[in-house]
Amino acid sequence: MQILKIDPRALNANPDDARQSKSSAQADALLLATVKAVGIIQPPVVSPQVDGGNGYLIQAGHRRVQAAIAAGLEEIEVVVSEAANDNGAMRSMVENIAREPLNPVDQWRGIERLVALGWTEEAIAVALSLPVRQIRKLRLLANVLPAMLDQMARGDMPNEQQLRAIASASLEDQKEVWKANRPKKGDTASWWQIANGLSKTKMFARDASFGDDLREAYGIEWADDLFGPADQDNRFTTNVEAFLGAQQEWMTNNLPKKGAILDVSNYGQPELPKKAERVYGKPSKGDQTGLYLDRDGKVQTVHYRMPEAKPAKGQTAGGVGEEHAGDATVGKARPDVTQKGHDMIGDFRTDALHDALARAPIEDDTLMALLVLAFASQNVRVDSGAGGALYGSSRFGRHAARLITDEGRLSFDMDTVRVTARAALIDVLSCRRGMSNSGVVSRIAGDAIGADSYLPDMGGEDFLACLSRQALEGAAKDAGIEPKARVRETRAALVEHFSGDTTLVHASALFAPDPQDVTALLRHAKALEAADESALADQEHEDDVSDDEAIDPDADEEAEGADDASTDDLDDHETAYGIAAE
Repeated sequence: MQILKIDPRALNANPDDARQSKSSAQADALLLATVKAVGIIQPPVVSPQVDGGNGYLIQAGHRRVQAAIAAGLEEIEVVVSEAANDNGAMRSMVENIAREPLNPVDQWRGIERLVALGWTEEAIAVALSLPVRQIRKLRLLANVLPAMLDQMARGDMPNEQQLRAIASASLEDQKEVWKANRPKKGDTASWWQIANGLSKTKMFARDASFGDDLREAYGIEWADDLFGPADQDNRFTTNVEAFLGAQQEWMTNNLPKKGAILDVSNYGQPELPKKAERVYGKPSKGDQTGLYLDRDGKVQTVHYRMPEAKPAKGQTAGGVGEEHAGDATVGKARPDVTQKGHDMIGDFRTDALHDALARAPIEDDTLMALLVLAFASQNVRVDSGAGGALYGSSRFGRHAARLITDEGRLSFDMDTVRVTARAALIDVLSCRRGMSNSGVVSRIAGDAIGADSYLPDMGGEDFLACLSRQALEGAAKDAGIEPKARVRETRAALVEHFSGDTTLVHASALFAPDPQDVTALLRHAKALEAADESALADQEHEDDVSDDEAIDPDADEEAEGADDASTDDLDDHETAYGIAAE
């Protein structure tokens, strides 16, 4: 054998090379970076061209030769050996199969050696074509107990999350935990148990609402979790008490109007004031805001609604006597959805309807029909005079004013009309229960524009708790889940099922209205129309009679005489019943 320096472009590829598939771009980039940084460490093996050919044939090191050409090297060292009988086929197989990459522990030891020789982390990263973050990760192994490192070097490696917990712990803690969990000779270590014994609660900077002033006041120092995802802030602290104290003070200093700091249950849920109802959609003006800390120490916001004032004694909310209201509920089975569930559905529907009105494609003719429909809603009142000023002035400023010039002329383009029409519909239409409910027309509108697709996931504990056993089991069967013996077990199975990408939209929340409700609405409208026509006819008749009486003077005298007679009769009745006429 001999070593020569030769132009890599003069070497010929071996057709019997075992590596016929193209290597990955990442692997090629890594090799090119190392060649540029330190050159070719292991010279390729070549042999003289046989069968009368000129030059040399590559026996091993095709990728190194290609990297040298890409790096622009004019000469490289090669090892020249005699050609094998099989044209180097076996040698190529052995070189590509028998080679084993360094395990992470040996990589770390090699990096530490380079650092000791004066290499910086950045220079090592460039030479190995690795992110600097990866170099720093490997250097964290310096914080691992040597006995654990020996176990890892045997090929028994923990996963990344476990290694993160181990490297973050002190050597004293590692020594104690390793002593209690040291594997027998030849066995693998129980890394999950070791990591669990060394894990400490971490509070992350990305979850902190407070700033540097409170951080310094509470003595919080951030450490960098180098094992965390690269695309987020991984600074953390294990000083949980100080972190929560700073969060608590921030909430106190930033409490909104009508706001309160809420306690948290053992399940991590906020404890609302007594009789308060949680608002799951967008809050209204009268709703209240609560701040609380979740299990990760993050400030969360919840909106809730306090109950309305109770009606007068002896009256229910609908004006019916309590004794009659009680009779109406006797013998009734539990509905599929509770009152709280219907309140949640009202919030869900309203938010979905408003999102659809703002974003869904709506044709101009449909938009016009919706405007007509909106004015028929039960929550819309249009008055003239003072009433109009009370209900219409704010909507005028938000919507209609955009269609009028400073000179008072109506001037607009269709894009502006479309935008303002949508905004006006959002301002009017509502599915929330109470005075703001637009009634059946809001559901007709939502169904017309496909607002069902904007409904949120209802597969959480809060909504499912509002379903009856029958409704809950029906939802379970629809989801392909066998109902359990206990309701809470069925509910827990549903919550777990819908915790992933699958979502639940309960049938009771869909916008399509009950045909009976639509029929009742139409009948009511016809009855009102008939009543209006009857009243108009009566008014026209009275006007005709008044005109006739005005033409006939004798009729006026007869009417006056009749009025006098009626007055006399009334006086007689009042006297008979002992009523003093005034």
